[in-house]
Amino acid sequence: MKKSLDSYFSFTTHGIVALAISLIVNFSYLLSLIAYERDYSPPELRDANGEIAVTEVSGIIRLNVDGYGYLTACNSGDIDSIYVQPWRLRMFDVTDGDLVQAEAVPSSNGRGHYRLINVKSINGRDIDYGEIFGHPKYAAESLLQIVFYLLMSLLMIVVMTLRIRGSNISFGSFAKRMAVCLAFTVLFYFAAPVVERPMGVLRPLFLGRGGSMFDTIVIMKCSFSLVVSILYAFIYTLVYQRQSMVVENERLKSENLTTRYDMLVSQVNPHFFFNSLNSLATLVRENDNDKALTYIDTMSYTFRYILQNGQNMAVTLREELAFADAYGYLFKIRYADKIFFDIEVDESFKNRLLPSLSLQPLIDNAVKHNAVTSRNPMRITIRVENDRLCVSNPKYPLLEPATGTGTGLKNLSSRYMLITGRDIEITDTPDRFTVQLPLLKSENVNFKR
Repeated sequence: MKKSLDSYFSFTTHGIVALAISLIVNFSYLLSLIAYERDYSPPELRDANGEIAVTEVSGIIRLNVDGYGYLTACNSGDIDSIYVQPWRLRMFDVTDGDLVQAEAVPSSNGRGHYRLINVKSINGRDIDYGEIFGHPKYAAESLLQIVFYLLMSLLMIVVMTLRIRGSNISFGSFAKRMAVCLAFTVLFYFAAPVVERPMGVLRPLFLGRGGSMFDTIVIMKCSFSLVVSILYAFIYTLVYQRQSMVVENERLKSENLTTRYDMLVSQVNPHFFFNSLNSLATLVRENDNDKALTYIDTMSYTFRYILQNGQNMAVTLREELAFADAYGYLFKIRYADKIFFDIEVDESFKNRLLPSLSLQPLIDNAVKHNAVTSRNPMRITIRVENDRLCVSNPKYPLLEPATGTGTGLKNLSSRYMLITGRDIEITDTPDRFTVQLPLLKSENVNFKR
């Protein structure tokens, strides 16, 4: 439920940001001015001083069926006609026969038509550029533009933030995501809705513009959406992962406190204590003094180890195996030699480290959840494989499964993650149960011993 709510709020946040990006690119006066300046004064028309030769003209607009137009009957004797780009016709909503006063510049190669760059008035009405750039005149077109760039920005944000939970996004992964977003941007650019004037037909860019694939306004909008979406996704990823680290640290601290509490409880577990006393009483009644003394010494060592190491975070495998041998002896007496331990650990691994009291819950579970009988004795195997301590036991199901909270293995796993940064591995087959505990070298760890 919490994960669903997190996903809902994340998607809602992405949607709000995508909507904001769409509104900015569609109603931004600054972006429109940048695009207009790009076409108004291209570098190739400027002289060494940065000046551009501008001629004031007036004439009649004649529209071509392909979307562009010409300013004819000009009042300047040396200019026959002036080319008018399709996007300018759309911007100023010019129709065939309009009287236009404007400014024009020569073609960049010096051989083509003059090009109109700045409209001053249409049919005697002065042009307000602030109104043109800041207030869209066509509601349906504006709504479509908003939805289009909203979907574009949202898609890129989702791509950039997809599956960031529980992992650190590497630079390579982030670069791949940016490459995917760039590819989407190119596709969106060619699919961007544009209006073909004077017909007023709304078409994708690749079908409009009289065959031309270049549109400064669309390029500016797509580029702005791409950059802002990536920047937002990057900030969102950093903030989310930082918050996740804080939450995870708090969770681990809480689990560590719970684990320590459970360990303190297990130190005085009345069932284990009374069962041990019952086993001792049996030995005394049988007048088996040697076994009784050995049992007392072993029980004393076991409780002393638990008390002394309950607050330690790590011990050597040698110490933990010695505890397992003593702890197992108490069960052997209790179950009349129906429990056996096969320990196959090379001497070279006994100085490796692991969290203290790691073997206690595994031995408890093996005895608690299986039917230990003379016919089916419990043989617990402890060996080292691939720098992991493998604790394995056969499964002899009880007629009535033992009741329990199931927190033993969970607490062991949490302690391993908290202390070592690594997790245990559990293999549960129909006939065998195995737990693998990572063993660490002393020079590779920095936790308290």
